[in-house]
Amino acid sequence: MQNIHSSVWLKGILVAALVLCGSFAAAAEPEVKKESAAAAASPAAVPPQGAVARVNGTDISALELRRAKKVLLRGQTVPAEQQAALDTQALEQMISAELLYQAAAKQEIKDLDKQIDAKLAQGKARFKDEQEFKNAIKDLEMDEKDLREYTRRDLLISRFVETAFVAKAAVSEEEIRAFYDQNPDKFKRDETVKASHILIGAESTASADDKKKAREKAGQLRKELAGGADFAALAKGNSTCPSSQQGGDLGFFGKGQMVPAFEKAAFALKPGEISDVVETQFGYHIIKLTERKPAETTAFKDAKAKIEEFLKGQKVNEAIQKYLADAKKTAKIEILLK
Repeated sequence: MQNIHSSVWLKGILVAALVLCGSFAAAAEPEVKKESAAAAASPAAVPPQGAVARVNGTDISALELRRAKKVLLRGQTVPAEQQAALDTQALEQMISAELLYQAAAKQEIKDLDKQIDAKLAQGKARFKDEQEFKNAIKDLEMDEKDLREYTRRDLLISRFVETAFVAKAAVSEEEIRAFYDQNPDKFKRDETVKASHILIGAESTASADDKKKAREKAGQLRKELAGGADFAALAKGNSTCPSSQQGGDLGFFGKGQMVPAFEKAAFALKPGEISDVVETQFGYHIIKLTERKPAETTAFKDAKAKIEEFLKGQKVNEAIQKYLADAKKTAKIEILLK
């Protein structure tokens, strides 16, 4: 199976070069209704070749549109009746990307080829081998020459966005404070606990005899713990949950994240305490609470940096959208998709 991180890198290059740029691409992605593969149509409804649009004399090909749709769909499919809308959305984003690129291409970047080489090498290193890399770009109807061109466009657009929009976006202390004061719920954290458990699995469909044996085994382990046995060691040697490899550690969790019986038992414990045997639909648990964090509100000083980043991102995205709206008024754009 293709490494998910390497796939994300490859598609990230295309999102930046085809859609908009870097961290602002997500805001432009179309909403796609999830459907099963059997009930949905293939995203390849675009004609196999030819231009689907022209921006200031530069063609956007059907092949490029198919690539863009594959990236935007992220493996999802859409019903046939939504194909035309998806084509239109993807094409609009590609037109926006081309307008950004045409502006970005006017700037000079020192050692651009070296930067391209470095970014490609970094990305290829995420694949387990050369064949996996080739299969990934083949899936997007690309070769290495195509990928190099998209990487070049990505770097140019990224630099243009950075200098023309990001560098000019400023967020005042007053704006940050106002956001914090006006959105108190965003900075509240509910009580959480950190717990470990030992699970002796017995599904709800198990026979009465199997459930009895599982319950008895859990009871025996609880007695061993009462006698001073090491919880993590017993979890590693007996628990049927994958967390057994970490000594049963489940990390921190809040209310609503675990099944009710487990949650009730865990939150009733004090740090260091071990529960009696708890039955759920998964079997029989023994829970040890290791830490508890009370509900709290993140202080302004701790939230300030993230708020500033968020508000700056909003301003940059608004500035890009305004730039594109103005650019489209004077650009010669021909829609050829039928």
